[in-house]
Amino acid sequence: MVIYTEQGEVLMLNRTRPKGFWQSVTGSLKWGEAPRAAAARELYEETGLHHGGRLQDARRFERFPILPAWRSRFAPSAHYNKEHLFYLRLPSKRLIRLNPAEHRELRWLGLSQAARKASSWTNRNAILRLLNSRAGMMASPV
Repeated sequence: MVIYTEQGEVLMLNRTRPKGFWQSVTGSLKWGEAPRAAAARELYEETGLHHGGRLQDARRFERFPILPAWRSRFAPSAHYNKEHLFYLRLPSKRLIRLNPAEHRELRWLGLSQAARKASSWTNRNAILRLLNSRAGMMASPV
């Protein structure tokens, strides 16, 4: 989930493991849980925020190989992960309550800077998609 402000700042989180891994809010589905419910749960667990009905399903997903750093979290027969994309637009930056078991620090970064900071290609692409859509809206004639 990419959390961003109306001013174009993106919330980026630095994971405790692996060290130096920057990302947006992420998580896994619990058995029988819908992607939207998982996104809302992970949002609260990782930031202390409630979405207040503003959670936007991008209706996009990426399939990618499971990285060695997270291999132990999956069944031996699982080799790929399916990531669902959500966005949460906030009027302005909010006070974030990090889960210290998962993240060591946070930064609010401009869209381009956040895309460069993202450690995963799927997160980078999600931020770039947002950057490109905002640029398109600004260039549209009135």
